[in-house]
Amino acid sequence: MGKRISRSKARQRRHLRVRKRVNGTPIRPRLNVFRSLSEIYAQVIDDEAGKTLIAASSIDNELRTAMSGKTKTEQAEIVGQAIAERAKSVGVEKVVFDRSGYRYIGRVKALADGAREGGLQF
Repeated sequence: MGKRISRSKARQRRHLRVRKRVNGTPIRPRLNVFRSLSEIYAQVIDDEAGKTLIAASSIDNELRTAMSGKTKTEQAEIVGQAIAERAKSVGVEKVVFDRSGYRYIGRVKALADGAREGGLQF
């Protein structure tokens, strides 16, 4: 019998496999998503410089008031809109979407849709 791999280890494997090909450049940085059980985080990263250009999350003080009483999926959409707004202020219009090994459903999809609504292209 084979060894059982935990869900988190399997996700990390998928993430590393995808990261071999998905790279953020200064022209088209990478929009990375991390999802915990209760929160969601997004970063726009320039991999060549090794710098995070902007970030937004469901624990941001600026977004906390807008998120009170919302479901986690609705919160993810607000974070997506916030990341798009902040990216535009820095001059980023196009990104590469990195879902970090998560399935493109639920909160990850809501964040992506919110970012697209906000004007990011990917």
